[in-house]
Amino acid sequence: MSKTFKQSSHSFPILIADEWQDYELLDSGEGHKLERFGDFLFMRPDSQAYWKPANPISEWRSDATFSGRDGEELGRWGFHSSVPQQWPMKWNGLDFYARCTPFRHLGFFPEQSVHWSWCQNLIAKSKRQPKILNLFGYTGLASLVCAKAGAHVTHVDASKKAIAYARENQEIAGLNDLPIRWIVDDAMKFIEREHRRGNKYDGIILDPPKHGRGPNGEVFKLEEDLTELVAACANLLSKDALFMVLTVYAVRLSFVAIKNIAEDCLSDREGTIEAGEMALSQAKSGRLLPTAIYARWKNS
Repeated sequence: MSKTFKQSSHSFPILIADEWQDYELLDSGEGHKLERFGDFLFMRPDSQAYWKPANPISEWRSDATFSGRDGEELGRWGFHSSVPQQWPMKWNGLDFYARCTPFRHLGFFPEQSVHWSWCQNLIAKSKRQPKILNLFGYTGLASLVCAKAGAHVTHVDASKKAIAYARENQEIAGLNDLPIRWIVDDAMKFIEREHRRGNKYDGIILDPPKHGRGPNGEVFKLEEDLTELVAACANLLSKDALFMVLTVYAVRLSFVAIKNIAEDCLSDREGTIEAGEMALSQAKSGRLLPTAIYARWKNS
């Protein structure tokens, strides 16, 4: 029989990343957003910003603008002032780099900081050195936060370039002595091998793309492969595991859908599952810009 999980006091919360000093959402609307990353301003497309901006877009001033549409890989950066190839940023004492990437991103997702804090607290409270797996780990900020909190981290991404950026972030953070394994691999193939080896993890962080390719051409499609992925990760959790976090950037999916997937895959475990949306809070007005949906489980 499927288990009924306990819910948090707010069953479907909105997690707002509002603890930043080096990042700020300045305005949004008419399919775009204006943001500050450190000392630089950027205008990027955002398909969820349907509303009227606080100030007309024609009056927005930025150091760079991305020309493509949200959700598409086409487009390019247009620079209106001198923006370096990469520049230093900081979050909660962690130093790292931001950079303009070819796909409109800037090397990290500020809304993810809500999960960094959550994982950091659970690791610190565990009073042990848990083994954490960060799949689709991108430029490594979650891995660095977890390692700094006391975990042994395995970071997996199919992109050699992303792993190189992650190592640069480890360097600028001064955390080269921490136990982090950087692995270039296809996520599902890595999980399958770990299962055959009998390896287990005390925490798993998942941030799968809508579509992805492994280093050898493996294809990942979110809406076709998500349930299998979450189930496979659940099987890698140790008996006394601390947590699992799933973030999805897909407009067609509801957070209720991924909560149901998580409940099915973790039905044999005690604990709490919460699910909801993630958002950024706009400066001055406080208007929320939705960014992603999430589901996360923690052991009771």
